[in-house]
Amino acid sequence: MQTGDTTATRQRIGVPKEVFPGEKRVASVPDAVTKLVKLGFAVVVEQGAGDLADLSDAAFIEAGATIAPNAAALWSGSDIVFKVRAPTSDEVALMHEGQTLIGFLWPAQNPDLMQQLAAKKVTALSIDALPRTLSRAQKMDALTSMAGVSGYRAVVEAANAFGRFFNGQITAAGKVPPAKVFIAGAGVAGLAAIGAAASLGAIVRANDTRAEVADQVVSLGGEFVKVDYEEEGSGGGGYAKVMSEGFQAAQREMYAKQAQECDIIITTALIPGKPAPRLITAEMVQSMKPGSVIVDMAAEQGGNCELTEPGKAVVKHGVTIVGYTDLASRMARQSSTLYGTNLFRLTEELCKTKDGVINVNMEDDAIRGLTVIKNGEITWPAPPLPAAAPKPAAKPVAAAEKKSAHGHGSSGPMPAKTLAIVFGLGALAFWAIGTYAPAAFLGHFTVFVLACFIGYMVVWNVTPALHTPLMSVTNAISSIIVIGALVQILPPEAGTNGRPDGLIQWMAFAGIVLTAINMFGGFAVTRRMLDMFRK
Repeated sequence: MQTGDTTATRQRIGVPKEVFPGEKRVASVPDAVTKLVKLGFAVVVEQGAGDLADLSDAAFIEAGATIAPNAAALWSGSDIVFKVRAPTSDEVALMHEGQTLIGFLWPAQNPDLMQQLAAKKVTALSIDALPRTLSRAQKMDALTSMAGVSGYRAVVEAANAFGRFFNGQITAAGKVPPAKVFIAGAGVAGLAAIGAAASLGAIVRANDTRAEVADQVVSLGGEFVKVDYEEEGSGGGGYAKVMSEGFQAAQREMYAKQAQECDIIITTALIPGKPAPRLITAEMVQSMKPGSVIVDMAAEQGGNCELTEPGKAVVKHGVTIVGYTDLASRMARQSSTLYGTNLFRLTEELCKTKDGVINVNMEDDAIRGLTVIKNGEITWPAPPLPAAAPKPAAKPVAAAEKKSAHGHGSSGPMPAKTLAIVFGLGALAFWAIGTYAPAAFLGHFTVFVLACFIGYMVVWNVTPALHTPLMSVTNAISSIIVIGALVQILPPEAGTNGRPDGLIQWMAFAGIVLTAINMFGGFAVTRRMLDMFRK
């Protein structure tokens, strides 16, 4: 190996070159290596491991890693091994007792691999087994990271195979209609595809069995297409569940309609531990317009399209069907960066003491879910997570509260005794005013009381969200006081010698100017505020 720290007290993390055919990713990147070294680990990278992801050996050395000349040297000298793909039988043969392996192992699909690893008495953490329902596990969720990259890349592949623009254009040569894209499944990959396709200007539609994702689809610029059948489709861990026959029949009918209307279909539907559901039949493919494209992101698990050939792009019935199983690997540098960050975050959880030694704590829910083999003992599947404490039942809302006027507090009736006291005091006050006040005052007072009552009722029945523009417009309306300034400049009763003196006139003129600013400015501000509430 090339130069590097070999302190005996700290563990060594090995990053081998991926041997799976076509795999370009690498399990760590120089930025992540720097952070791992700060945690106290020594990092060894196999020579050329990052070449296909445009990450040179020199970049790893600069980040603090050492370079192993071959796989045998790396595996034999590492305490912990970071991988992307599950190890082959030849790689398992290079492992030694007490070693820790971290990567995508897919224990449900690889029972033979589990037995081989257990025979080697190693500890294995499968990043795909992370309990994704834990909020603190999101930083370690490599499945989400890879799905986001794959969804984006699926749109890129579709655009490459499609013979037209995604966005609509009007040119001197004629009008080009926008492409219509349908996304089957609105999980992480589907949402990434929706965002990418919408940003390119396409008309995007999407469907998912989980009705709660409809708002997310719309927020990314897509249209949610609902199946005309009521059934809840949420499964565990952010996945969808297997739906009933009735729902599937209604779903197929909707897919058939979309296949006839859309130019591009991207399918993302997967169910954990089971073959990918068949969503697009051969008849649907035949009904699509010539030159259309299907990108089947579930090709590795059998495909959502009946005519998909995993790992290939084929043309059938005039439709290009892309069944690539390495979409994330086709953006190797980006995928490697995200995956390397996920593994670094996992290492932080395993090494909270920052001393370069991991502790696989089986009492930690996230670590327990990841650990499929502990010191040669198969520990998969992990026990289910404890159920979350039920939310306290909401207090019943009184009927009177339901009728409250736009959030202005309780509108319940006032107690009879209090109401009688208030009316009594009010009547006494009005009697006193009517008895002792001058006759001219009573007319003004009556107008004042009516104005207060009308103003109160107007404000009370306005939605709180509109209170700010209401204040602005009432401020403008209050500029009616300009009439007083006009009267002062030339009172109606004044003759040629009845004008007020110059000081009063100038003060009245200044009042008119300021009131005009208040008036016109108030209406202008009100209009701008109301425009904010319009779509």
